[in-house]
Amino acid sequence: MSGLRFLLIQILRFALYAGVHVLLISRLVLFDLGWCFFYLGFLLFLPIATPIVVQLLLAFAMGLTMDIFYDTGGLHAAAAVLLGFLRPWVLRLLTPRDGYDSSDSVNVHQMGGQWFSVYMALLVLLHHAAFFLLELGSFRHFGLTLGKMLVSALFTSLALLIVQLLFFPVRRGRQ
Repeated sequence: MSGLRFLLIQILRFALYAGVHVLLISRLVLFDLGWCFFYLGFLLFLPIATPIVVQLLLAFAMGLTMDIFYDTGGLHAAAAVLLGFLRPWVLRLLTPRDGYDSSDSVNVHQMGGQWFSVYMALLVLLHHAAFFLLELGSFRHFGLTLGKMLVSALFTSLALLIVQLLFFPVRRGRQ
């Protein structure tokens, strides 16, 4: 029963992140330089114990959904699958001294601001680098692309941090 519950929760989260991104957030652009990739929150905030195969399938599904809505020919899917592939490596890199509990989730309240900032910055920057370099297709306008990567990564990270602070519960009682 817990597997079915997990699946239903992930389907609802998928629909929520994709829907909010497509209907609302995608229209927010900073000076034609920064875009918010809000749907990445779905992938970044998956439970830590999620198997890699499930992460890759979910990343592909989310990326493909975005590609269908924006007619981007696989750019979102490729960058999202890269994020899904690199996430376990980054989690291993940032493993606390005592390790993760099986009930841990990626949560700024639970993991702390410094851990969360490094986690978010690494994965969002890697995703954005892949996305914008694939979009460009060459290194001809690398300065503009680098600007898009950095501004979009900052915009996306700030939006997802706000979501974490507003909507994810503070877990007390853990020493």
